[in-house]
Amino acid sequence: MSAVLPVTQPVPFEARKRAPYRVMPGFKLSLGFTIFYLTLIVLIPLSALFLKTFTMTWEGFWSAVTSERVMASYRLTFGASLIGATINVIFGGIVAWVLVRYRFPGKRFIDALVDLPFALPTAVAGITLTALYSSNGWIGQFVEGTLGIKVAFTPIGVVLALTFIGLPFVVRTVQPVLEDAERELEEAAASLGASSWQTFTKVVFPTVMPSLVTGFALAFARATGEYGSVIFIAGNMPMVSEITPLFIITKLEQYDYAGATAIAVVMLVVSFLMLLGINMLQAWARGKSGK
Repeated sequence: MSAVLPVTQPVPFEARKRAPYRVMPGFKLSLGFTIFYLTLIVLIPLSALFLKTFTMTWEGFWSAVTSERVMASYRLTFGASLIGATINVIFGGIVAWVLVRYRFPGKRFIDALVDLPFALPTAVAGITLTALYSSNGWIGQFVEGTLGIKVAFTPIGVVLALTFIGLPFVVRTVQPVLEDAERELEEAAASLGASSWQTFTKVVFPTVMPSLVTGFALAFARATGEYGSVIFIAGNMPMVSEITPLFIITKLEQYDYAGATAIAVVMLVVSFLMLLGINMLQAWARGKSGK
């Protein structure tokens, strides 16, 4: 006598759609570990920074963060970071486009060169840029002698160093988006009579704009805290080419820990607000594009 097998009812599609699929079970454990890790690595150090600043009086804090020399370093640091990130958005986007859309000899070599600022120690990058762009350097003697533009030991050198270290963030953010972009849309636009400029502004640019904004934010955040590649080429002249991270180091060498943390808190707050604004702009752009 054959056994009767129970008939299993199929799971309705709506129930299967509502049921979450988890590759790694244990959401509560994973969330707890995530919060613990972020608290240990991020929140506790930042909290210590604020707590050290709270030991100062309001007058002492205001005097430390608004002195003429500190304000000059703010203008140079944030201004050069914005300029460097903007340059990287323009030319980094072009580099990503060339690497994705064209085939040419030496493409893999150029693709590897993009990551060089990631692997190169920042001090080595600063020494190299200084040697190249100083008055007697290979490039500097031509630029200064022919164009009359001095690069090393000026704010221009600071912008150059920050542009150098921020390029990979833009290229590596835009590159995968261009690789996943549907070229059929570009072909359809061209078949409907759209010009190359119209295809770029109406089809390509809206697709890559969120990634460009993300790359800009990453390059800007990296540049504001850069130290090693800047101190050699900047010249570190007060009121001229002194960046805020160097001024913080100077305060620490003078054992003015409260003053150093006060300046660091200002940089932290300003950077956070700018990154928050950029992220909100990115979310708005994604919502507008329907992604």
